[in-house]
Amino acid sequence: MVKKYTCKNGLRIVLEEIPTVRSVSIGVWVLAGSRNETNKNNGISHFIEHMMFKGTENRSAREIAESFDAIGGQVNAFTSKEYTCYYAKVLDTHASYALEILGDMFFNSTFQTDEMEREKKVVYEEIKMYEDTPDDIVHDLLSRASFGKHPLGYPILGTEETLHSFTPEDLRDYMDHNYGPDNVVISVAGNVDESFFKEVEKLFGSYETNKESHRYNEPTFITEHINRKKETEQAHLCLGYSGLPLGAEDIYSLVVVNNVLGGSMSSRLFQEVRESKGLAYSVFSYHSSFLDNGLLTIYGGTGSDQLEVLKETIDDTVDELAKDGLTDKELKNSKEQLKGNLMLGLESTNSRMSRNGKNELLLKRHRTLDEVVEQIDAVHHDSVQNIIQKVFQKPYSSALIAPK
Repeated sequence: MVKKYTCKNGLRIVLEEIPTVRSVSIGVWVLAGSRNETNKNNGISHFIEHMMFKGTENRSAREIAESFDAIGGQVNAFTSKEYTCYYAKVLDTHASYALEILGDMFFNSTFQTDEMEREKKVVYEEIKMYEDTPDDIVHDLLSRASFGKHPLGYPILGTEETLHSFTPEDLRDYMDHNYGPDNVVISVAGNVDESFFKEVEKLFGSYETNKESHRYNEPTFITEHINRKKETEQAHLCLGYSGLPLGAEDIYSLVVVNNVLGGSMSSRLFQEVRESKGLAYSVFSYHSSFLDNGLLTIYGGTGSDQLEVLKETIDDTVDELAKDGLTDKELKNSKEQLKGNLMLGLESTNSRMSRNGKNELLLKRHRTLDEVVEQIDAVHHDSVQNIIQKVFQKPYSSALIAPK
């Protein structure tokens, strides 16, 4: 059972006690990602994530790393389009120590100029590495093709040009606007009890910022087609359909449909594109939900000489889905697979911490596993057919990286 506590400054804490384990996972979730950025500071959310590990008033970068190594713990962070998360997983006996270090990083990072310049070089290399991975970067191109100049179309890493301009004052000003307590959730899962609420509140429960929180502009889905020439062995193709936002009433119907379309090895795309025609090693689909929009993506990679056949096969598969819907067997199997994935995916404290943190940060509510299973079981042919018509009967965006 997930328990929630709201501090006097508005910061929320969610805790799930799991007495059968010996670990504790702690996540600091911030409603700040590339969507909060502008064209001039694109990449600053991700860069702040890096700089949080580069020294505080109390610890050097090396001491932060050694602190977790010394207790056999793990610490890391990631940035998405709508949020950033700093998290640690440690033995239950070290939970308070891990929390204190995360708090030190959150409040006391120094953002020293020399450390920033070194870390900019690291992120430059990360961008270059990403550019050398066309099957990754084509998804960024699809975001741009789907959302244009809206921040949802920005790359999370930013660009070398924007990174070069960042100063310590830029980072602090961005945090003042986006790291306020009303935008932060502390999620804890593992062998801890409710007394841990007080420890979190002692560190995070009284701070304030002087700046007004960032406000989102709702995106418009567009249907651009972006092609990039790059000397690659394969052509990498992404198609994008307008999807559903977080918390949408028929979200589970879309999840069931996506699973049948390209979400598993038994999916139609996998069976038709890879198993029947041998056109691709990697072909799949997935749905991304944002606060007020969504994107269903289909990806396939193949040799340039087979690109047209791949595209036709994907289109034919989608057309058949739109025309005939799902079979009884597909509907039943997809629902059972989703329930199995849900249960198996929550067997670690880290996965439960992540689920609870995202739910509180983005939805401000928590459904039990039984409630989620009930919603999956409630998906039926009519709801599935309605969502198929809603998503796949409209034009799509596309992105292509190919050698010619």
